[in-house]
This record gives sequence, C-alpha cells and structure tokens, in this order.
Amino acid sequence: MYGAVRRYEGITDDAEAARLVRESFVSLLEGVPGFIAYYWIDAGKGVMASLSLFESREGADKSVEIARGWVAENAPTLFPNPPRVTEGPVVASAAAS
Repeated sequence: MYGAVRRYEGITDDAEAARLVRESFVSLLEGVPGFIAYYWIDAGKGVMASLSLFESREGADKSVEIARGWVAENAPTLFPNPPRVTEGPVVASAAAS
C-alpha cells in the first residue's frame, strides 16, 4: 500500500475548499486504479491536508498529478500555495474492526 499526503497552507476559504473537494475532486481519485481511500483534513486557519491511499506507487503518483491539475483548473485562488507532498509506502497501519 502507498500513501500520498498533501499539506496546503494559505487556503483562503476552508469551507469552500472542503465543498469543492467533496463535490468534484474525490470522484476523480476514486477512478484511479488501485484506489483504497481518501481523507480531507481541516487543520484550521487556512491549513488543510489530504491523505490518499492506493495499492501501488503508480496510484499515489497519479493522485498527486490529478490534485495539481484539479487545483490549477478549479481553485487556483482558493489554494494560492503549492502543497507540500509526502509520498511513500505504508509501513504500519491500524483500523477499527
């Protein structure tokens, strides 16, 4: 399993960013081969982050590419700064059963 974390700072409207992500971005990731899960996190004060999980590195790489294009096309002023991206294999995990 591979994960990609994107941390966005300087978001100009947290509620609008969350709405747009829910309504038009999540479905793009669900179509990526090997998609496992996606989470959008509101850390407050213009900081938001996402966690995308895929079966392979190719899926995680594709999610970063899709996110970059989606922001540029749909919300460049809402996300004025490029995200800090961390990506790699998941080496430990836990989930409620």
